[in-house]
Amino acid sequence: MSQGLRAILEAVLFASPDPVSTGQLQTILEEVAPAEITEALGALREEYEKQGSGLTVLQVAGGFRMATRPDLHPWVKRLAKTRPARLSRPGLETLAIIAYRQPITKAEIEAIRGVLVDAVLRTLMERGLIRILGRKREVGRPLLYGTTRTFLEYFGFQDISELPSPQEIEALVSSRQGDGTGETGGAGA
Repeated sequence: MSQGLRAILEAVLFASPDPVSTGQLQTILEEVAPAEITEALGALREEYEKQGSGLTVLQVAGGFRMATRPDLHPWVKRLAKTRPARLSRPGLETLAIIAYRQPITKAEIEAIRGVLVDAVLRTLMERGLIRILGRKREVGRPLLYGTTRTFLEYFGFQDISELPSPQEIEALVSSRQGDGTGETGGAGA
């Protein structure tokens, strides 16, 4: 594997605002075998680790992206000078319902949550975390909602199958309540 291939991959990942799929990389690098691309991406990631670089190559949302190392987040966060917008408890609850039950209608979400969700859905759509998938084949043809690639990127999932199981969530919640680190909700979605 050539040093040039790693440099090309590094440049492509750096220039792309979104994760780049293996298929996209194969289109860009027509003459390079898929196995070579995968090997070069692994070598690039290892090279960053070996050098102690502030960068890494992550596999998220069906593709690869260049990112800063998670352990350096406190310093990178200072660059923004403003806190990143966080999701409120209602926003997280609604997003979780959509992620686990998609495709799902607004009425179905409201039946689960027991409250109106118009404003929360609007906020989640504005942030690009959910999208309209179509219409349900029933009276009134209500809109169906589902998660987006941005959702996968935001939470660091490769695909929806990586969502924790209800049992894993229950175990996490139980362990956090047991050690006194339970979290309280915030305002706004």
